[in-house]
Amino acid sequence: GIHSGENREFLTNFSHLLYKYNIYSNRKYREPFRDNKRIYTFYFDKLDKRLLEEFARDLNAVVMLPEHPLSTLFYREIFSAQEVMYAISAATFTHQFLTILTDEYSLLSSALKDQPEAKGILDKIKIRLVKDAFSDTRIAQAVFDHPDIVLLLYRHFKVRLSPVEIVSRSASGKGDTGGSKTLKDIEREIEYQIEQNVPSSKNRKIFGYFKMFNELISKTNFFMRDKTCMAYRLNPEFLDPVDFPEKPFAIFFFVGREFIGFHVRFRDIARGGIRIVKSRSLTTYENNLDTVFIENYNLALTQQKKNKDIPEGGSKGVILLRLQNQEESERAFKSYIDGMMDLIIPDEKVKDLYGKKEIIFIGPDEGTAELMNWAALYARRRNYRFWKAFSTGKAPELGGVPHDLYGMTTIGIHEYVLGLLKKLNLDETKITKIQTGGPDGDLGSNEILISRDKTIAVIDGSGVLYDPDGIDREELRRCAERRVMVEKFDRSKLSSKGFFVSVNDREVVLPDGTVVHNGEEFRNRFHLHPLARADLFVPCGGRPAAININNWHQLFDKDGKPKFGLIVEGANLFITEEARLRLEENGIIVLKDASTNKGGVTSSSLEVLASLALNDEEFEKYMVVKNGNIPEFRKAYINEIIERIKENARAEFNLMWKEHEEKNIPFTVLSNSISKKINDITDSVYNSELVRDRIFIRKSLENYIPRILLKTIGIEEIMKRIPENYLRSIVATHVATRFVYTYGIEGNEVDFCLFLKELTD
Repeated sequence: GIHSGENREFLTNFSHLLYKYNIYSNRKYREPFRDNKRIYTFYFDKLDKRLLEEFARDLNAVVMLPEHPLSTLFYREIFSAQEVMYAISAATFTHQFLTILTDEYSLLSSALKDQPEAKGILDKIKIRLVKDAFSDTRIAQAVFDHPDIVLLLYRHFKVRLSPVEIVSRSASGKGDTGGSKTLKDIEREIEYQIEQNVPSSKNRKIFGYFKMFNELISKTNFFMRDKTCMAYRLNPEFLDPVDFPEKPFAIFFFVGREFIGFHVRFRDIARGGIRIVKSRSLTTYENNLDTVFIENYNLALTQQKKNKDIPEGGSKGVILLRLQNQEESERAFKSYIDGMMDLIIPDEKVKDLYGKKEIIFIGPDEGTAELMNWAALYARRRNYRFWKAFSTGKAPELGGVPHDLYGMTTIGIHEYVLGLLKKLNLDETKITKIQTGGPDGDLGSNEILISRDKTIAVIDGSGVLYDPDGIDREELRRCAERRVMVEKFDRSKLSSKGFFVSVNDREVVLPDGTVVHNGEEFRNRFHLHPLARADLFVPCGGRPAAININNWHQLFDKDGKPKFGLIVEGANLFITEEARLRLEENGIIVLKDASTNKGGVTSSSLEVLASLALNDEEFEKYMVVKNGNIPEFRKAYINEIIERIKENARAEFNLMWKEHEEKNIPFTVLSNSISKKINDITDSVYNSELVRDRIFIRKSLENYIPRILLKTIGIEEIMKRIPENYLRSIVATHVATRFVYTYGIEGNEVDFCLFLKELTD
């Protein structure tokens, strides 16, 4: 069954595959449906079982073939569909990770460590040098030039990773694996053939990365017959510490017809959102493609720092839609999740070289909030044991606690704003504010609803809404409640100085006479525009690195005065680390994302806890909303989540303010130091005998678990139901956070002993 838009492409490929396998169809039927899907039925004479199995896997690969230069190898009958999907996967891996770090670069980088602007330029040059030298097109050309080498590499991949029965079955037919040759034999042959037949040093480098790709994979669904994308679990040991200073625990890599994707996690048990990245143009797509893993890594690392208050480590997933598939977000997400399930649920068609069970939790992010329900239900369909906890932010009708409905992330962000205003003796109703992220999004809408300031600009996907006299708050609230972009704002409510510029506008004249030539460019850079000046800036949306080492100075006027007094980051990575430090050095208070927007992860973690502690019947009774009826347990539990978010935000803010006042350390540095201190103690406690002491575990759990859950289920039952490693994570995290928030960053061993005594008394 296929969608109507793919009929011609699929039938062409299918016919080509039948011809390749010398298979003839006796009868063909097409059954159309009202939703534009088609069911095709083909009848054949009895086929050899081994041939049929190989044909089915090739057919599955044909359905997945993306619009990619290497796909022509299938149409020209040089590669099978499976071989093409391998080549595309290896080429994509190579483009993401191939680096040409030289001694000269390392020397320059070291020399410029105290000049972040210059180092930022050097790093940009390095990325461009590598990506331009080893572009997608250049890597594809290496495959076209040496298809025999790639087929050898595919043979190596197949012998190493396919289940024994598939290898032996294929050995006598199409897609020959090389008969009885061992892995070492094939490796020697690859080295010999490259040495003899590949004169180009660039091509040798490329094929070296193809082989590295093979060797890094510990699990793949490649040899499963029914799959919707290729999924690979990669050993992260290969990451260069210069580019990636903290090593992740695991990397999942996905290649689908509509997308490429990654999932990076920094601990065995981790959670974080899955975001979909779209591209409005070829240039944007190429930039996104060049940096998709770097973005994913940085998001996951920020999540790891942000998750310091919860048992789960940090993770993040990114789905980059191919340029031709910008309208296929939902299908890409579903394929991505299907591939993830293939990697974490044991299957005889998956050769598991990792050998350990994995627990994955995901949550909503840009473009995926509406898909969390489907993810949980699909995990249940796949018999994933922890399906209730798999995705957070689900609808209340599934027992979920959606961040946007309750404003969980915004509650934490706003607590930092209130903390700053209190310390600085400022009245919220008297300050001006600019925000990126509009009334259609989670953070943007809830920021509008929770705040009481004078908002003078809102920037979102539709454009820029600006009014120096203050945007009409009631109309702004109406947009937020309806979840529509600022383009729907009633412009009659703007003052004579106010305006709205759409991303589609060209040659627009502003009230002050300024001409805007391109609305999209104006929107993208408005936070740097001279008109962008306010007491408070709260980024609630926008692309990473919107403020960076090369443009931070544009947040100051020509006299060097800051255009913003306070910046409280809502969106992840909106400001780069070097830029944050420069802003703070020059008088702007910056509270970074890893501290400010952790409210959502706290909510998600406690949602996971309820899912693990309650059995299916209890979960249905206590957490699921039916016909608008909200269980009393659920109301109480959500109130406790909100209180926990506020407590954690206040605790960290007060610690940062105290350390900053006493030692004049930048808030950016303090945020990192607090995260590192808590995470280091968490890891130490997790690996100690403390988490094996049942009395200590019980005491810690009683302090951590929400009161309503303890009262309803009881500590003994909770300890039986929750996986042992998750219990240990709860204990380790609780001990670490309470200690650091109580004794500060410089709390020592003696303080820790006293703290443990207080905890157990």
